[in-house]
Order: sequence, then C-alpha cells, then structure tokens
Amino acid sequence: MMTENFVVRYKGGLAPTYQTIGAAGCDLMSAVDQMIDPQSWGVVSTGLFLEIPQGYEAQVRSRSGLALRHGVFVMNSPGTIDCDFRGEIKVILANMGHHPFIVKKGDRIAQMVFSPVFQATFVAAESLTETVRGSGGFGSTGV
Repeated sequence: MMTENFVVRYKGGLAPTYQTIGAAGCDLMSAVDQMIDPQSWGVVSTGLFLEIPQGYEAQVRSRSGLALRHGVFVMNSPGTIDCDFRGEIKVILANMGHHPFIVKKGDRIAQMVFSPVFQATFVAAESLTETVRGSGGFGSTGV
C-alpha cells in the first residue's frame, strides 16, 4: 500500500482515521453538533483543512452504515477536493430517512479517499472512433 504525507490543520476538528489496515477511505468526523431534518440536507463542518499534494485529489464519500441504517448519505458523492483548495472540508449530508438525524461532535460522518489525477489535453475531431456500444447509454446494455 502506498503512503504519502499530507499537511493538515485542525480548527476544532479531529484527525481523519483509517479503521483497518486495508481501508481505502479514512473517516471524517463532525466538528459540531447538528440536526438534519428528514427529507432535507445540511452542511456539516469537520474543522479539517488539508494541503493535498499536486497530482492528487480527495473524494468525500458516504459511509454505508449511515446510508443503510438512517438513510443518510453524502449528497454530492463523491465530492471532489482539489489539490489547490485550502478551505475547511465540509460535508453535505442528506437525510432521506423518516426521523431527524442527530450529528454529534466526533461522529464519523463520511469517508475520504485520495486518488492520483491527471489533466487531459482535449483535441478537436470531426468524428470519434466507432464501438459496438456506440452512443447507447442509460441502461442500453441491458438490465
């Protein structure tokens, strides 16, 4: 498993943690107490600021247990954090459950995965190469 040092600053937040040695995502914790009403969403502060190395991004994703047990998930999952962003990491949590969802400071609310990235160079063309699939999308390959 590859590792890389990332500079981090905390303002009332807790350090992201990997729960197992093989975990791809580290858990993000809430830095605040907050309630999210049913069929609504809210922005939850983590108190975490990162300096992501050039050539990497962070993706903020839902925690499966929150989605299964409470209907709570990261609304724009995966949310992308670019390497040049220096603001606080905040998580848009949606509550599609039937009860208010109470977030307490220190609760694990999302997971964050780091991935290498590259920027594409776009070359204009009159046509694209043909494939068997062609322009079929949205279920065109079957159920």
